[in-house]
Amino acid sequence: MDELIERLIAETGLDRATAEKAVGIIFEFLLKEGPANKTRQLLVMLPGADALVARVAGTGGGMGGIMGAGMRMMSAGLSMDQAQRVAKAVLAFTREKAGVEAVGEVLAAIPGLAQFV
Repeated sequence: MDELIERLIAETGLDRATAEKAVGIIFEFLLKEGPANKTRQLLVMLPGADALVARVAGTGGGMGGIMGAGMRMMSAGLSMDQAQRVAKAVLAFTREKAGVEAVGEVLAAIPGLAQFV
């Protein structure tokens, strides 16, 4: 995860703690909204991802889904632009490490996600 976090810091200007929280929120969203077995397989290929999810677990409250994830990232201090850039960067990194097809299967199973990524 260090490689991904360092990329996000360089690309977005976020501090490390905020970048880690945003990544945890994104992975937690995928676990909750996507097919659990396929999403788990992705996270296994990303050492450290489970730890980031564990840090944000139970901090969501309120709204779920893509809007809830976006609101959580903004509550963590990201602008809408930063949240979108982080999401795209996390998915690009995940495709590099886990494969385009595996990520595509998870994303395709989440209704309405395609318009955001």
